[in-house]
This record gives sequence, structure tokens and C-alpha cells, in this order.
Amino acid sequence: MNKFLVLLMVLSISTINLYSQNKTLKGRVISDFFETMPGVAIMINDSVKVGRTDLDGFFKIKIPNSINKITFRFVGVDPTSIEVIDECDKIEVVMMMTGTYDFMTLKRAERKRKKRFNKIPEIHKQAFEKGIFQTKDACYNRTFEPYYLNKN
Repeated sequence: MNKFLVLLMVLSISTINLYSQNKTLKGRVISDFFETMPGVAIMINDSVKVGRTDLDGFFKIKIPNSINKITFRFVGVDPTSIEVIDECDKIEVVMMMTGTYDFMTLKRAERKRKKRFNKIPEIHKQAFEKGIFQTKDACYNRTFEPYYLNKN
């Protein structure tokens, strides 16, 4: 009877550990003009909200270890999707303000957005030098997501 009880306890504790495989991520979100971003929604799987940034743009979230894609959304700012590197626990994100591209073609507007996107690593380094960020380089992978896809 004692062996059965011990076995039952070991199995229950091991299954609890399987379900609690979460990682905690901390960080900060700013705009490409070095302004803090309060109230940015932080989502996983493009639909599950896991947190928001505070008034100074800081956040602390817990996500499952199996999730590595996080999306940041806010009104007036382009949605930002990042792919977290496994050994990373500090995420500092620069979000691009949504621009208005009146009286130009979609291709030209995408080129302008891409040009602004390519400046984000430099903005990250400048934010580090100004003391806004704590890391010099981003600890995640980020790719440009065009609004307009050329189907030719």
C-alpha cells in the first residue's frame, strides 16, 4: 500500500511539472521616436492576450515554452511580430508608428515602410545609448511584414 501511495504522489507531482512549463519574459516597448508605449496588447497565437505594457512601456508576461512568436498591437502603430530566442528572457521592442502614404502607389508605400523598418536595429542601439533599453542588440528575430503582396 505504501508503494502505491508513493508512486501515486510521484506521478501527480511529475504531471504538475509538465503543465507548468512556462517562461517569464520581461521587457519594454517604445516607438521609433523613442516614446514609451503604454497599453500595448501582447498576444500569442495571434488571438490570446497574455498582457499589456504599463504606463512606462514595461511588461512582464508568462508564456508556455512551446510558444516562440509574440505579437504586439496598439492603435496607430504597425503590429509587431517577433520570434523569441530560447535563451532570451529580456525583450526590448521598437514599434513603427503607422504612416499615411497618400497619393502614392502601394509598391512605393511598401518601399518607404521597408526603409523605415531597416532602421530599427539602429534605433535599438540609440535607445541603449540613451539609457532607455538595457541591451545593445535585440534578443529576438523580426522580419518585415508587407501590407501589399505583389502577385505578378
